[in-house]
Amino acid sequence: MNKKTPEIEPSVKNFKNFLYLAWQHLNLPNPTPIQYDIADYLQNGSKRIVIEAFRGVGKSWITSAFVCHQLLLNPQRNILVVSASKNRADDFSTFTQRLISEMPLLHHLKPRDDQRHSKVSFDVAPARASHAPSVKSLGVTSQLTGSRADLIIADDVESANNSQTQLMRDRLGETVKEFDAIIKPEVGRIVFLGTPQTEMSLYNDLEERGFQTRVWTALYPTQTQQVNLGGKLAPKITEALKKDKKLVGKPTDPQRFDEVDLMERQASYGRSGFALQFMLDTTLSDLEKYPLKLNDLIVVSGLSTWKEAPAKIQWASSTDQIKNIDSELPNVGLKGDYYVAPMYMSEEYAPFEGSVMAIDPAGRGADRTGFAVVKMLHGILYVTACGGLIGGYSDSTLEELSTIAKHQKVNYVVIESNFGDGMATALLKPIMARIHPCSIEEVRHSKQKELRIIDTLEPVMNQHRLVVSQELIKDDFKLDLDHQLFKQMTRITKDKGSIRHDDQLDALSIAVNYWVERMDRDQELSFNEHKNDLLQKDLDRFMENVVGRKPSNSRWFN
Repeated sequence: MNKKTPEIEPSVKNFKNFLYLAWQHLNLPNPTPIQYDIADYLQNGSKRIVIEAFRGVGKSWITSAFVCHQLLLNPQRNILVVSASKNRADDFSTFTQRLISEMPLLHHLKPRDDQRHSKVSFDVAPARASHAPSVKSLGVTSQLTGSRADLIIADDVESANNSQTQLMRDRLGETVKEFDAIIKPEVGRIVFLGTPQTEMSLYNDLEERGFQTRVWTALYPTQTQQVNLGGKLAPKITEALKKDKKLVGKPTDPQRFDEVDLMERQASYGRSGFALQFMLDTTLSDLEKYPLKLNDLIVVSGLSTWKEAPAKIQWASSTDQIKNIDSELPNVGLKGDYYVAPMYMSEEYAPFEGSVMAIDPAGRGADRTGFAVVKMLHGILYVTACGGLIGGYSDSTLEELSTIAKHQKVNYVVIESNFGDGMATALLKPIMARIHPCSIEEVRHSKQKELRIIDTLEPVMNQHRLVVSQELIKDDFKLDLDHQLFKQMTRITKDKGSIRHDDQLDALSIAVNYWVERMDRDQELSFNEHKNDLLQKDLDRFMENVVGRKPSNSRWFN
């Protein structure tokens, strides 16, 4: 026998009020204005909607609560939850099931013993017998045929793994068309929740299929960004901008992410990644289309001969930094891009923490064997040598690489093994052992090369942690146009085959990637530690001269 359905207070019929109660039950802070706005659109939007909101706003949690609210209002509804992976969909339905079992307001919905009650599919107690469960979760690649639903929640069906290539995106687009066969006529509703993963996102195509899209950005967008969003921006954000144009660039949901937090995320994601994940902007301008900028580099003189580096070096992009650059330095960047000198270099110097050489062996045709030597100190990377050699696996090429490694005091070599099944490594080892013995490791990549290079270099360059020398820039300019490092750097995009040759740039990304895991240390903290170490040595020498002995295990400061 069905449990008696209690009377629902009129105020609870408003989903925003129910969301407040759910958040109180979960001991969460009160929903933010942006979360309330998403909740309102979930309840009152049209039959086919797309909700695009920045990463971390809590759209999946809000929609789980919405599913509970829908079942509270009408226990006879059948709801299908589809996500990119089966585990993700199951997590959604499990969370929904827990809310039903734990919130006093929803206790009467708990499944009876004779009903379905697994995390994959479950019923609510007042539901009548039906082939379709009250809530069912599926991965987007699962067997969708045969399911029936009043409401389909497509929660992040687009992921980085299923949208990398056009073939994948086409396959995903055809899969979600199956929703039209699943949804019940007249009363049925389809809701897409997501964050675009590529510039050619599935969500861009849904409007042509009759869906209405609403977008919530992490920052108040500029006028250009508003145009790029094509009228999809949430009215709440648009109205706030009309009242106060100074809000541009400020957080739309400061209770969730403040300005500092979003700046850190932008540095981590890179400009193009942040534009997608937090500004929901899939229309890349040249700024995002060509994400690697010369202006993000720090340019110094004589770097290739440095045995030590400044304990602290800082980037800036003012007129003074531009003036400090050699006026004859060739600039192959796009219009408006330029090199800058450091704003500050400390007088204290320290030895490099290590020196890594990366080698990208030549493939067929006009490819060259690219190499890059990158050294690190206090989280800053210094490109002390980079180039491309003709000759593939020839002895002369391998000997030249070994000689460069010796000259640069390289203590670790990383070589890409994708071509020749490791043949280059096998040939290099005996020559390197004779000229400059050091550790050699192979790496193999499966990710699209352009994406891998940009995903590695963009965050590092955006944080201004890559230093190059003026001499390297001048020597690079003497090479053939297609083989110039800085030409490759400023012309690469996320499109496959965007540049004809990537020998030097690929080698640089491999070397930088080696250091990335060690670059999570804060530069300021590293500099302070270095100064403390110097002070400790001075104090130890002072005590040894005054007292006649060096104190054991002493630290004069923390």
